[in-house]
Amino acid sequence: MLNRYARAFFTRILTPVASFFIRLGISPDVVTIIGTLGVAVGALAFYPRGEFLVGTLVITAFVFSDTVDGIMARRLDRSSSWGAYLDSTLDRVGDAAIFGGLVLWYAGDGGNAYMAALALACLILGSVVSYAKARAEGLGMTADVGIAERADRLVAVLVATGLTGLFGIPTVFLGVVLVLLAVASLVTVVQRMLTVRRQALAAA
Repeated sequence: MLNRYARAFFTRILTPVASFFIRLGISPDVVTIIGTLGVAVGALAFYPRGEFLVGTLVITAFVFSDTVDGIMARRLDRSSSWGAYLDSTLDRVGDAAIFGGLVLWYAGDGGNAYMAALALACLILGSVVSYAKARAEGLGMTADVGIAERADRLVAVLVATGLTGLFGIPTVFLGVVLVLLAVASLVTVVQRMLTVRRQALAAA
């Protein structure tokens, strides 16, 4: 949903940043890699220690590299299969780091096995959501449907985690968000599977 309605807005906001990086001679691939490293460091250095606010701020500072590198590639006319592959692969790394950081906190000092399980469920189901689409495209079909795309899941977990760290909101708030994300991700997987099934049956 956010991919459809927010992409144009953030493209306008981040185009000057992309232009600045181009003038510095930085390549889109470098922005992709550094952005992923920043997200991973923010998630794995702070979330496992329960420092949700700082971790979320660091992650947010780097997460928009996913939009900046795309703007740069288009302006430089360097859009390619390699760039798309690198971007998609490293997106999975960043997402895993975010939910993995929450798993580490709640399975360790956070002392909440239910929250750890919920975060792990979001990590796994989020990966399956992405795989369902990628595998469909690899078979020559499409699966660009679903109520919980990557941007939706990312915004939800970062807002919930940031608010928890900023205001000390009870864990149940983040727990509810994780439950909703897990359910929405599961629904998205089913939606994509049904979409591919219809295409496969039609082709047969």
